[in-house]
Amino acid sequence: MNEWSRALPLLPEFTAVLLSGAITTVRITIGAFIVAVLIGLVLGLLQTFPSRLARLGIRIYVEIFRGVPILTQLFVLYFGLAQVGVKLDPIPVAVLGFGLNGGAYLTEVFRAGLQSVHAGQLEAAFMIGMTRPKALRYVILPQAMRVVLPPLANFAVGLLKETSLASAVAAPELSFYARNLVTKSYLSGPIYILVAVIYIAMSFPLSRLAQWLENRLRRGRLT
Repeated sequence: MNEWSRALPLLPEFTAVLLSGAITTVRITIGAFIVAVLIGLVLGLLQTFPSRLARLGIRIYVEIFRGVPILTQLFVLYFGLAQVGVKLDPIPVAVLGFGLNGGAYLTEVFRAGLQSVHAGQLEAAFMIGMTRPKALRYVILPQAMRVVLPPLANFAVGLLKETSLASAVAAPELSFYARNLVTKSYLSGPIYILVAVIYIAMSFPLSRLAQWLENRLRRGRLT
């Protein structure tokens, strides 16, 4: 009896288990995306201020988190912190790890977006009495978001797929449940095909959103 003959009666059960893992995958993705966007936005804005010390600190952060593999970062957070008495559960570790790693990437995205706005815009805001924070909020940032939105959507797609690495620290996401099912049933082919279908179903809408944003930006409008 081949794998598929054995797997067919079990597909509803496998699907239910994998979908429960997919829910955790989505939770990790959303949490990490929020953390990464907040870090990227704050550090991207800080790089517009005339502080060499702040820019140096941000550069060090970006180089470290972009230069070290995300799996290593997850291990440091999960196993390394436990050695000094800080024990985090797998899901918070995944959210924090992917968030910190993504924040380093998005810091550069926001920096590039902010720098794409002509310097005269900031000078004009100063001339009408705006402070730098107000000028950034009401003048610079809305224009920069036109450049930032497509990379943000692409980042979300990549993040969704990268969360499969969270299974290495026992986060109960989609890949974690798939590995457990394979260990119990030895039906690796059908199970991982199901996993692929679920990932496609989750990532396809994000991919379409990224494509739509890029097309609208190319035409010069987002509405």
